[in-house]
Amino acid sequence: MKHHMKRQLRRLTTQRPYQVVVGSAAVLVLATGAAALAAGVADAPTGQPRATAVAETAPRLDDVASRAEARVAVPAPTSPSAAPTTSPSVSPTPSPRATRVKARPTADPDLARRVAAPKPPSSKLLGYDYQAQTTYYYCGPAAVRNALSAAGIERDQDDLAAQLGTTEMGTNSAEDTTRVLNAVVKGDPYRTRMFAGTPSDAQIERLRADVVATVAAKRAVVANVAGDVTDLDGGWHSFPGGHYVAVVGYRDNGRTVRIADSADPSLPAYWVGVTTLANWIATRGYSA
Repeated sequence: MKHHMKRQLRRLTTQRPYQVVVGSAAVLVLATGAAALAAGVADAPTGQPRATAVAETAPRLDDVASRAEARVAVPAPTSPSAAPTTSPSVSPTPSPRATRVKARPTADPDLARRVAAPKPPSSKLLGYDYQAQTTYYYCGPAAVRNALSAAGIERDQDDLAAQLGTTEMGTNSAEDTTRVLNAVVKGDPYRTRMFAGTPSDAQIERLRADVVATVAAKRAVVANVAGDVTDLDGGWHSFPGGHYVAVVGYRDNGRTVRIADSADPSLPAYWVGVTTLANWIATRGYSA
């Protein structure tokens, strides 16, 4: 019995402070039980149950101490020098920038059909109000006047002569006819083409295309010519000092052109090949 108490005391002294309190209480109970046993040694019949009760009490006290330890137990204090552990900072991964894709506009087929210029006809002849030149040097004003009439514009030859700067020496160049035509026709549609000498194949093709485009737009071309030509009907036309004519139509896609000539009212118009006209213009120019 004494050995058992010693073991209990040794066990309690090794516990934490709050366990010692509980252990002291247990020792007090055990001591009281031991004293009672000592007092009742002589009385064997009545003392045996008491010893048994004390023996049973010890384990219960041990259980009480264990339960008290469980209830009173607190976490061990943290050392002041211990630095809090922090998880390494993780830089946020930048989300990839969304690539903005610009949608390509879809072409409107109806709009394309409206914008596309219609193909010019293979032949076209303008309606115009023919007028022969009123003086021998008014071929320039008369040609411009006949060309304007094809666009529905009426002008007097004298007024046009003043604008062109025409004198008894005639009208200087196609630059003048282009300037006056653009002064009257809205949009400044006319441009001057000059031939420095014998026209090249490219210049002849350019003249053909210009005649087709201008006549298809209901305007006439004014050409400054010099020299002699023969028309497709065999008529001969000679102007060694220079002359102005209006081109008022074409056929065969511009390979043949219609000339309105103010020089002779008995022969106001005739057909020539576009190559013939180009060579007739050589060293001069035209407004288209």
